[in-house]
This record gives sequence, C-alpha cells and structure tokens, in this order.
Amino acid sequence: MLGLMQSQPLLISGLIDHAERHHGDAEVVSRRVEGDIHRSTWAGVARRSRQVAHALDGLNLLFSDRVATLAWNGYRHLELYFGVSGSGRVLHTINPRLHADQIAWIANHAEDQVLCFDMTFLPLVQAVHGRCPMIRQYVALCDPDKLPGDSGIPNLISYEAWIGHQPTTYEWPSFDENSASSMCYTSGTTGNPKAALYSHRSTTLHAYAAALPDVMCLSARDSVLPVVPMFHVNAWGIPYSAALTGCKLVFPGPAMDGKSIYELIEAEQVSYAAGVPTVWQMLLGHMKPNHLRFSTLRRTVIGGSACPPAMIAAFNDDYGVEVLHAWGMTEMSPLGTLCTLKNRHLALPEDEKMKIRLKQGRAIYGVDMKIVGEDGQELPWDGKSYGDLSVKGPWIIREYFKGEGGNPLVDGWFPTGDVATIDADGYMQITDRSKDVIKSGGEWISSIDIENIAVSHPAVAMAACVGMRHPKWDERPVVVVVKKPGAQLSREELLQFYQGKTAKWQIPDDVVFVEAIPMGATGKMLKTRLREQLKEYKLPE
Repeated sequence: MLGLMQSQPLLISGLIDHAERHHGDAEVVSRRVEGDIHRSTWAGVARRSRQVAHALDGLNLLFSDRVATLAWNGYRHLELYFGVSGSGRVLHTINPRLHADQIAWIANHAEDQVLCFDMTFLPLVQAVHGRCPMIRQYVALCDPDKLPGDSGIPNLISYEAWIGHQPTTYEWPSFDENSASSMCYTSGTTGNPKAALYSHRSTTLHAYAAALPDVMCLSARDSVLPVVPMFHVNAWGIPYSAALTGCKLVFPGPAMDGKSIYELIEAEQVSYAAGVPTVWQMLLGHMKPNHLRFSTLRRTVIGGSACPPAMIAAFNDDYGVEVLHAWGMTEMSPLGTLCTLKNRHLALPEDEKMKIRLKQGRAIYGVDMKIVGEDGQELPWDGKSYGDLSVKGPWIIREYFKGEGGNPLVDGWFPTGDVATIDADGYMQITDRSKDVIKSGGEWISSIDIENIAVSHPAVAMAACVGMRHPKWDERPVVVVVKKPGAQLSREELLQFYQGKTAKWQIPDDVVFVEAIPMGATGKMLKTRLREQLKEYKLPE
C-alpha cells in the first residue's frame, strides 16, 4: 500500500519560489566587482532568475544543456544558480583560479553552450574563447556601459542587456527530480579533473540537511556571509539553504582581504560566516593589530582543509565566535560531517571540549560513513583505529560525468581518499590523505598533527608535513615552514617546540624553510608539487 501524499518533485525552482513567497523582503547584499555595495531581495533575485530562464530559452538551449560561470560570489551569480537550473539546464561553475589550459579543457569536456563571467576574468576568457568552439554565447556580468570597446570576443553581451528586456514572469518546468542541476569539476592534482554532476533531488536534500540545527543551523534570523566561493561546490550549498530558510545573504565579491571582510561583517551585521582557513587567517591578521572586535558574528563554519587549533582558540577565546569544523568533498555536494557538541559534552572542561572541536565532526543525516583497514574490513569506532574513510548517501556521487575514471564505488561505498578515525560518539577525525600518510617503522604519523603544532608557533605562517624516504624507518616526517614576515625562527627552536606536544618518535627529523608553499586552485596545499621541489633533499644523518 502506498501513502496518500501529494507527489511533487524536489526541484531547485521550488527553493526560489519559496524564498520569494515567504521571505521576499529578506536582503541579498553584494560587494560588486565595481567596488560598490548592491542591495537586492529574495523577491528581486526570483524575478531576475526568471528573466535568465527566458534569455536561455531565447538561445534555444535544450534541456540539460550546460551554462558555465566564471564569477565571484554576488547577486548575478545567485540569479544564474536558480535561472539556469530552474529552467532545466545545468549550471557549470568553473574555478577561475585554474590555469587557462585547464579551463578550456573543462569547458570543452562539459560541452558548455554559454559562458557568463565577471569582468575581473575578461583576460582569462580572452585567453580561452578561441579554444572553446561549443560556446555560442558569452555574457559579461555587468551593465552595458561597462563592456570593453573591443574585447575580441564575438557576440559578447552584457548581462543586464541580455536579461533586461525579458519578462519577469515564467512558468518553471516540472521534470524528474533526478535530472541534473549543476556540475563541479574536482581539483585533482594529477591528470585531468573529473566532474561531479548533482541532481535537483540531491541538491534539495543537501539544502535541507545543511540547515539543520546540528549542521549550519540557518534561519530567517541570520545574516549569512559565504566567503567560500560559489564557483566551487556551490558555496557548500549555502545559496540553496539560504533560499530554503529565508536568511539574509551577504556576498563579498572579489574583495577577500581581511579588512574588506571585517568591514562587510560589521556593516551588514553578519551573524554566521563560512570559509576556508586561509581566509580567516587574513581576517584575524587584520583584527588583532587593530584591536578590533565583532559586534554580531557568533558562528563560523571552517572547512576545505583542517582548521589549526590556534585559529579555533582565537575565534572562541578572543572574539566569542563558535567555530564549527566541517568536512566534505566535491563528490559529496559537499557536506559530510560537521562538529557540534552533544548534550553530554556541555559540562566538560574547556580543554576537553577543544579536543572534540578539533575533529571534523559527526555525519549529518543523509551521510553514512565507515573506516576500513587494508583488508577492506570495517574497523571499530574507538577513536584510535586508523582506516580509509568511505561514505554513501543520496547526495554522494555514484559515478563521474561521462564515466571518467570508471566506477569509483566499492560495494556501494565511495572511497574518499582520506585516512581517519571515528570515536564511540561518532566523531570523525581526518588524520591524512591516503597519499600523504607517513608510515615510519610500521606506525602511522599524522601529517595534519605535525602541521597543527608548527602553525601554533607564533613565528610560523604556514606549514606542510611530508614523508621522506629513510633507510631504516621507511619514512620520516619533515616539516616545511613559511615564517611570518620579519619573524626569526631556527630549525632547532621549532624542533624543540614539538617536545611534550607529541610522541618523541613523531617529532619531525628536520625543518625546511621556504618562501611559499604551493597552493591549489581551492586553497589546499599541493604536497605532490612540494615533494617535487624536495626531490634533491636528503634527510640529516
């Protein structure tokens, strides 16, 4: 016997309709490429997203045709989120930090038909447009008077001219909720990237889950600043969860420096912000010397890479901001875990609470996870057993676009490539990437732990730990360090700093000082490139 409930597909158009109907006057505020602050509302975003849908119809785009973006976080990008997917096409957000060759390859592989871009990225588009024969319309996200006189890009039109004359009414089509809604290419360090292809169903379910109290806890009372980019994994799904809850959205545009972010937080009374550690490092670096405080910010979610303990302590102890450690992947839409305390943890001493907050957190509803040993058998949740982390759920990838890389699943589970522990309360902690784990004398050493200790030193700006070949122990850890400007620090001082903070056999054998650590397009350290730079390095005798 089936239930007697109405059957309505879970579609992204339903999210923007809800935001307009029930939270139409809630603000959407954007710092634009032009430098000014633009103000809109959810009702305004909804109207203009319908104009986007009409403009796409005018190009005779077919169902599931791809529409690409090279854009910052802003209201126009948000309108494309809903106008493209809502009309049955697929939104393809491209990371502008990639090399032009990679962008051209990705656009061709995705078979993009339209490319919408912020004027910041005009030189990038000029470099790739001649290599992307399938793109038939280029749209600059600007007013008509901001278009360059001779861009060299055929048929270039401004966004405002493209949608401005279109009707603001549009009947969103109804279709199978499993239809593709958007796509994002992985930031793989070897070979060509692969695309995760999200569905309307997976995106809507992810939006529900992300807003839950033990996840991002979003509500119509919040003013939310997603610093995490809309061009990578849909800004962690925040634009969709924001439409679902009707919260105020504040977009930073291209101004990602600490001063600009702080001023936006204060001016727009931001209560919740999301970003990667490197962004918050710049923010805290601006605040401390200027003796600044937050007047409204209460929570921040930090993901993308492990958050250093010193950063969690600074937000919590110095500024009264709760840090929510998160973990996920492009292949997971992206949220997998988020670290919030359980009721029984509330009475614990602060140092015990900190030990929990340093973990990546508990699986959110919709995600199941396990750790397995080298024999493929599941390992116990005891907080000590290290294993390869696998996940499954309704917003986790089944296969990559065009079948690239073959079937990634193992017995229905997606192997994440992370090594982790899970404790008895279900808190997962990443100890390494599988390819980065250091095995010394048969024991595993967590490169993340080594890095966290290094960056807690007041003279260290950034640190990366890599394993180097050793004739006796197989591998030994070496920590690569970037010093803060003007700071003095010797190899011996840093190695002494490790004493008492980790087991003696886990202390690095050496310190290598560098001017910079190679970073990827999504702000992650590229250890493969770092190892290449150190290929002539020899461990000290």
